[in-house]
Amino acid sequence: MPRVPLLSLTLPLALLAGACDRETAVDAQQQENSAAAKADATAEELTGTLDRSHAGEPIPAVTVTDPSGASLVLAETRGKPVLLNLWATWCAPCVTEMPLLDQLAADLGDEVRVLTVSEDMKGAELVTPFFAERDLPNLPQWMDPKNDLAFAFDGGASLPLTVLYDAEGKEVWRVLGGYDWSSAEARTLIEEALPAT
Repeated sequence: MPRVPLLSLTLPLALLAGACDRETAVDAQQQENSAAAKADATAEELTGTLDRSHAGEPIPAVTVTDPSGASLVLAETRGKPVLLNLWATWCAPCVTEMPLLDQLAADLGDEVRVLTVSEDMKGAELVTPFFAERDLPNLPQWMDPKNDLAFAFDGGASLPLTVLYDAEGKEVWRVLGGYDWSSAEARTLIEEALPAT
């Protein structure tokens, strides 16, 4: 049996050990970068864009349900402006928006109806615990597990999607992506659906 010099065995082992150390350092750097990214997540997630190209389109004739089985036909919500938000529990900017929308709904009171509709395919299985873990008393728990509503928007909506409808059920504008609903700009945009005083 031929003899293998000890040096030829130790060199690959040393290189392998060195590679593990480098990988550990790279992993640590990635974790630090991930933590920094999470710290900036709110700013990054709330970079939605305003789109007025669908102004005048009617609210979709889709029926949504809540965890108790009650249903709401969106096309029958005329009479006051509606801010319709499509979201999902797995969507980071959606989750970031929820407390902002909850506060907005409280601030708007009866002036504008804020409707949040989950597009989670598992419906109440995910929506009920999501609301139970958070303090969102001003938001309804409407669900669209078959994604009929999402598909009503140009064949499929990216989430989050928020659409403002006037009291006649006609679209005023939509925001694609997460948005800071606590901003003065948001309040000004929502006023576009309110009757002139």
